[in-house]
Amino acid sequence: MRILPSGSTALLVELDGLKQVLGLYAALTEDPLQGVVDVVPAARTVLLVIDPARTTLAAVGQALRRTRPRPGRAGSAERVELPVVYDGADLADVAAHLGTAPEEVVRRHTGTEWTVAFCGFAPGFGYCVPDGEPWQVPRRETPRTRVPAGAVGLAGEFSGVYPRESPGGWQLIGRTDVAVFDLAREPAALLRPGVRVRFVAAT
Repeated sequence: MRILPSGSTALLVELDGLKQVLGLYAALTEDPLQGVVDVVPAARTVLLVIDPARTTLAAVGQALRRTRPRPGRAGSAERVELPVVYDGADLADVAAHLGTAPEEVVRRHTGTEWTVAFCGFAPGFGYCVPDGEPWQVPRRETPRTRVPAGAVGLAGEFSGVYPRESPGGWQLIGRTDVAVFDLAREPAALLRPGVRVRFVAAT
């Protein structure tokens, strides 16, 4: 674990990988450090933002070194169900890569609960990891210049939903009509770190 200042009111914790990020984020969520007002996980880092009126970077850094990561991952009580039409352009390619049938990809995708590990790429884009056996699906060799909002994709060990139309290189396996990011809603992002997600095949 490497702790670096990030401006005058934040610390950036560099870790070996996503497993360590999830463990530290779980510990900081379940037992918050005094004066820390925001904890932002990413693929290999965790950012802690402090209130300088209540603590100092030095104090938080010392507390971090005493923090023991939790096994597993942080999970909020909030659960989200996303109905998905599994007709994505890359579904057959994903099945071929995994050595199985498209129907089995859908069964596996809907048969596990996912957790939003962190957000990035675009506002409201949650990187979801499965509770069960990890996935390893390569990104497309050539990204698309246009991916529609609501497209459900796979890349590496993650699944995600495109919150708006944008370029993208994830393998598309389906689509949902649920708006995962809406500025008129509070909170705007439906998929936030710790939220549990279940993908459901739409009929």
